[in-house]
Amino acid sequence: MDENLIKSKRKMLFEFICVVIILLGLIVRLFYIQIIDGKRLKEMALGQQSLERNIGAKRGTIYDTTGNNILAISSNVESVTVNPKSISKENKEKVARALSEILDLDYEKTLKKVTKYSSIENIKKRIENEEADKLRKWLIDNNITEGVNIDEDSKRYYPYSELASHVIGFCGSDNQGLNGIEAKYDDVLRGKDGSIDKLVDASGESLNDESEIYNESTSGNDVIMTIDATIQSIVEKYLEDACIDNECTDGGNIVVMSPKTGDILAMATYPGYDLNEPFTINKEDLKGAWENTSQEDKNKYLNEMWRNKAICDTYEPGSTFKLLTASAALEEKLAVPDKEGAFNCSGGIEIAGVRIKCWRYYRPHGSESLRQALMNSCNPVFIGLGQKIGVNKYYSYLEKFGMLRKTGIDLPGEAKSIFLDEGKVGPVELATISFGQRFEVTPIQMITMVSTIANGGKYISPRLVKGVINSKTGEKVDIPVKEGEQVISKETSENVLSMMNSVVSEGTGKNAKVEGYEIGGKTGTSEDGVNTGKYVTSFIGVANTDDPEVAILVTLYNPTGEGGHQGGA
Repeated sequence: MDENLIKSKRKMLFEFICVVIILLGLIVRLFYIQIIDGKRLKEMALGQQSLERNIGAKRGTIYDTTGNNILAISSNVESVTVNPKSISKENKEKVARALSEILDLDYEKTLKKVTKYSSIENIKKRIENEEADKLRKWLIDNNITEGVNIDEDSKRYYPYSELASHVIGFCGSDNQGLNGIEAKYDDVLRGKDGSIDKLVDASGESLNDESEIYNESTSGNDVIMTIDATIQSIVEKYLEDACIDNECTDGGNIVVMSPKTGDILAMATYPGYDLNEPFTINKEDLKGAWENTSQEDKNKYLNEMWRNKAICDTYEPGSTFKLLTASAALEEKLAVPDKEGAFNCSGGIEIAGVRIKCWRYYRPHGSESLRQALMNSCNPVFIGLGQKIGVNKYYSYLEKFGMLRKTGIDLPGEAKSIFLDEGKVGPVELATISFGQRFEVTPIQMITMVSTIANGGKYISPRLVKGVINSKTGEKVDIPVKEGEQVISKETSENVLSMMNSVVSEGTGKNAKVEGYEIGGKTGTSEDGVNTGKYVTSFIGVANTDDPEVAILVTLYNPTGEGGHQGGA
């Protein structure tokens, strides 16, 4: 065979193989693009051909327990965005200048957004109607028809400003709940955002006049709280007076609860803050130096300001805790309320070689009944009762009364109590626990404990929301009351309430007496930490003791005024 012919056939074969390889490569590439990577590329193409502008959903309204007082509501406002690609080069500086002047923005930052190589940029959220109207007029006057968008949005507003600020909480820049009920019920209140979808070409121009698709937003559901706005406002007024009059350096809190339902009727922490301006510090001494404060310190101060002491902070309850010891002793038949001479106070009691003094060691109480011991807040009597109850049984009552667990109240950030492990509790440790020292609980645990006593001995969980209203149907769904076990008998409950009544009518709680009402209570004083020189003073009460409607806990942190730091004051 001719050598040239052989070479020619080899060349043709080589070329054929190359063509086959190229075709196979193209087929494989086409398969990859269309089948394997098709979804992603389709989404990319759609992203380049469309612009999506967000329409913020209107958050649900928050009502007080009556349903007549609005605690939080969303009003209709508008937000401004730009499509930089759709703004012509000669108009970019003019648009940036107008936006910065009308919306009170920094010109250089606004220009950077307007000239950025992107499909959409946020300029300013939730502007007032006056600003929106002024911007619309400027756009018409200057014949700017593309690139600047003014879309509907919503803005959170709190009609009562500071009322129940630590309970309600507030929202962030994206309308998300950041604190309190706003955060805990964010999924219920938030709703679903809508959008405006627009088809555009490569330069950002609309493909046709009918290229915008409007997807309506869905409003969030409404929430009905247990808070009574009237009771809350009264509580806040007198808490402020108490903190100022007693010069409480670390503020204070009050919780009012319905023993029958667990409803929190009021929960106040002093000082409060303006929910409409949640990032404005509430301390006068910090306001002047705020601009020069580091961001780390700003965050620290703001978190302190937002902190709800009633659920986030623990404290030593002091003598108010004697109510639990008395309840356990009565339930275990280790004491009766009115047996004369059942106990004797000699000014102190020796436990495991350690002498623990009564607060009135210099003038001992002498012979006492249990009722008199509670009226006198006599430490040795309750230490003795604690020893009779024993560690194991005492800890079972701590568990039943909810002291060893969180209450589960519907707020974020609830703290845990601090107790020694049962196995580490000796006679001295049990003695101090029996009269309310050397452990820490939260105010919400304490108010729940006294509500259990007032509720005929049945544990009931605290709650802040009692119902949700569907924004579409208007249907109201009630949130059921959460009842727990029978902790003490009805007889024990009535006996403890009767003794609490004596504390107010004749004992250390006489300052809580109100003519025409049967009020029971217990005072408490404790150290705020070890060797800090600070004190926590408190009063826990129930009214009326014959048919309890409300339980209340007042806690003041480090009162330094002339009235001293005793709970009775």
